[in-house]
Amino acid sequence: MNIQNYFSSNEFFGYFFRKEDAQRPTNFSLKSMHFINKLSILMFLVGVLVLLYRLFIR
Repeated sequence: MNIQNYFSSNEFFGYFFRKEDAQRPTNFSLKSMHFINKLSILMFLVGVLVLLYRLFIR
């Protein structure tokens, strides 16, 4: 493994911007789980941005 694999963001952006796959099963539980995961990732990133803002600006 090289160092570029550790900092690759392909899987992260692929999680948010991928097409619907006909082979994957879809039901309410799976859709709600993915929505909650996406929401928690976004909330974490907003929290990190707020902390960085407070650290450097204030």
